[in-house]
Amino acid sequence: MRLEKKATVASSSVAAVLVLIKLAVGIMSGSIAILASAIDSLLDLIISMFNYFALHNAEKDPDEKFHFGRSKLEPLAAVIEGTIISLSALFILYEAISKLIHPKEMQYMTEGVYVMIASVLITGGLVMFLNYVADKTQNMVIKADALHYKTDLYSNGAVLIALVVINYTGEQLIDAILGMAIAVYMIYSAVPIIKEGMLMLLDVALEPEEVKKIEEIIMSEPEITNFHYLRTRVSGSHIFISFHAVFNPEISLYDAHTVADRVEAKIKKLFPEDKKVHILVHMDPYDDAEINAEEDEW
Repeated sequence: MRLEKKATVASSSVAAVLVLIKLAVGIMSGSIAILASAIDSLLDLIISMFNYFALHNAEKDPDEKFHFGRSKLEPLAAVIEGTIISLSALFILYEAISKLIHPKEMQYMTEGVYVMIASVLITGGLVMFLNYVADKTQNMVIKADALHYKTDLYSNGAVLIALVVINYTGEQLIDAILGMAIAVYMIYSAVPIIKEGMLMLLDVALEPEEVKKIEEIIMSEPEITNFHYLRTRVSGSHIFISFHAVFNPEISLYDAHTVADRVEAKIKKLFPEDKKVHILVHMDPYDDAEINAEEDEW
């Protein structure tokens, strides 16, 4: 099993455990903050299961129906995850405002504190593991999952502090105010996830620094006199690069192909090994950029 899949299995297991204990204590105590955290953990479970499905299918080889594979399932999963986080945040915000209008005293405070302590410890361990996997694989889905659980860790810590403060001060409005703060923070954290996923779905190009390195590699070959139509796009763990390389007309097809292979090998070394880099080199015997540009205008 790939490391990314192991990460989604671990996050699903943790989310399932947290859902059970938070829901039980949240319902008994009447704490909006704990219930908000329980709902968030339930969504975590659903998202982590979907992420496993997305990663499993994204790595499938191209077939007759999907000639370029299913790599866009990864950014799609990130967009869905960010959207679900935002919707759950809006629900939490609604519940928090309702409690401000209709205050309700919390019960089972001690149990709530114990639950949140356990939640902070478990979530903290999961975040460390997800960050390790995200750094090693640079997988977008795992990065989104790591960021998601990191927000959970912060919100769980805030809920724990609030429960302790409420226990000593008796001020019930702290619970509702904290719920609102958690909701705002969740939306703030979801926006970058949605943005990055949408950019990939729209075939965002590589960063300018990476494109510059590719250009330098192309022009480092003496046999290549020029190049044009350099295009790049990122789709999940796949990177697509294409360009026209201009050769001297006297060069043999074999030699030109050898040079193109050498350029492809150098470009692939720019990216992590777990990235699938697809390079298409069109070999021109002369610079036809202007001719093709005129044809494109028509």
